[in-house]
Amino acid sequence: MKYDYLTTISPIDGRYFNKTNCLRAIFSEYSFLKFRLKIEIKWLQKLSEINEILELPKFDDNENNFLNKILKEFDEKDAFWIKSLENKINHDVKSLEYFLKKKINSFKCLKSISEFVHFACTSEDINNLSYGLMLKKSKKELLLPIWETIILEIKNLVVLYKDIPMLSRTHGQAATTSTFGKEMSIFLYRMNRQKKQLKNIKILGKFNGSTGNYNSHFIAYPNVDWIKISKDFVSSLGLEWNPCTTQIEPHDYISEIFSCIVRFNLILLDFNKDIWSYISMNYLKQKESVDVVGSSVMPHKINPINFENSEGNLGLSNSIMIHMIKKLMVSRLQRDLSDSTVLRNIGTALSYSYIAYDSSLIGIKKLKLNKNEIFKDLDKHWEILSEPIQTIMRKYKICNSYEKMKFFTKGKKINREILHIFINKLKIPIFEKEKLKKLTPKTYLGLSKEIVNNCLKLN
Repeated sequence: MKYDYLTTISPIDGRYFNKTNCLRAIFSEYSFLKFRLKIEIKWLQKLSEINEILELPKFDDNENNFLNKILKEFDEKDAFWIKSLENKINHDVKSLEYFLKKKINSFKCLKSISEFVHFACTSEDINNLSYGLMLKKSKKELLLPIWETIILEIKNLVVLYKDIPMLSRTHGQAATTSTFGKEMSIFLYRMNRQKKQLKNIKILGKFNGSTGNYNSHFIAYPNVDWIKISKDFVSSLGLEWNPCTTQIEPHDYISEIFSCIVRFNLILLDFNKDIWSYISMNYLKQKESVDVVGSSVMPHKINPINFENSEGNLGLSNSIMIHMIKKLMVSRLQRDLSDSTVLRNIGTALSYSYIAYDSSLIGIKKLKLNKNEIFKDLDKHWEILSEPIQTIMRKYKICNSYEKMKFFTKGKKINREILHIFINKLKIPIFEKEKLKKLTPKTYLGLSKEIVNNCLKLN
């Protein structure tokens, strides 16, 4: 069978190919090889700057340009050469080392120093920094920008509908009035918290040899301050240096990143489900193209498929990341390889999130508030004003205020006239009676508008 987007097993590379294309530049096997090559070359250049290493003179501009050109011109042909060798020797990082040596040996000025490629390194020195760079890039260029976009779209809903009263539902039952904008502002605030937390998570890296003790570094060049060299090298890549590790960087920061993404995803999942419910209640309508088919047999339908698609993909993403959160922080003694295959699925986990984010954004842009339905529903539920009435009764110490209001309203059809009859009979000041009689389900808003304005100031 010919390989193309129709014959892939994963929908990430098939059905959703176009939605996840931006992640391939970071998490594909080709990109992973290129990140590794970058680390190997930069380490070789760093070694050449250490005065105590007499056997490796400082590279001149010509030599540095040659090395930089290897990275710049790295292409699929190079990647296939490395993978072919890996199939033979069964070691991915060693294959990359041999590739770089082959390139260097073709340049006369550097041929004599090719043994300094991968000097004093363990594979995990190269891999952990590569994953660090991949996560740094995806966090800055993909995750935070699309989170910002989702947050902005929800903020638009808040601003647009902050004054529109809406019946709340607690336990699915009619409850006191809110505004649609206020309910959206809750998601705005929650998502912004996670965005700030993700922004502040430091991405760590280590570069200290096979068990984290600089053993081979020290035996070869005992007069070099390898701890400082390691710190400077990791920091030069824009990563936070981890000073104390085994063979592997222990992945705690990856767990922190994924925990934050899982929380954001759960908030978005909560949002999706609420929007789905508001659509089913006819509080929200969806703008659709005339060409779009909602159902294969029911022509009238406009299904909330974008929010459903998002919900499903958020679940897939979170399930993978939750496994990673628990798995990656645990390694037997100084190292086992069980993390390797898991780490290779970082792109998979983030791809499902990215598909979900895209679906939610498409869905949000289709939404339009159905004010007529919302106001009609409010007018059906005058019983919600039993709350303010019994609260004022309590204020004036009327015995069994709650119980009297409960007896009067529970299970009965309540309207304005019935409530006013009850209010008129209360032994409370006239101004309180007038205040209560002016209330409607539409106007019993509490401080919801102030809450929205405060939220907007924070976001």
